[in-house]
Amino acid sequence: MRTAIGIRPAKPGRRAVNDANSPTPTVWFDSWRQLASLLSDENRALLRLMRERQPRTVLELAEWSGRAASNLSRTLRHLERHGLVKMHRSPDTRAVRPEALATEFLIVLD
Repeated sequence: MRTAIGIRPAKPGRRAVNDANSPTPTVWFDSWRQLASLLSDENRALLRLMRERQPRTVLELAEWSGRAASNLSRTLRHLERHGLVKMHRSPDTRAVRPEALATEFLIVLD
């Protein structure tokens, strides 16, 4: 799934240009640094792995990705806060199934 991403204007009172032909971002970042950190090569590979293999649990994803489960959980929460991942929590168990909501990105600049 392709997601449009925008960077919020740095100066107060400045607004991004609203062009009817431009895609409207659904995910916003405060800076390029924040965008680059979250959409690192490793995190984009993680999102693709989730899309392709559809892990049943975070532990399964940790095993496949070679990442420590605690670090992976922190990364997934961060991706979830930005709307790039959905964490499906089981009401009966502590199991959590991660789902990638975005794997392709279009950066919109004004």
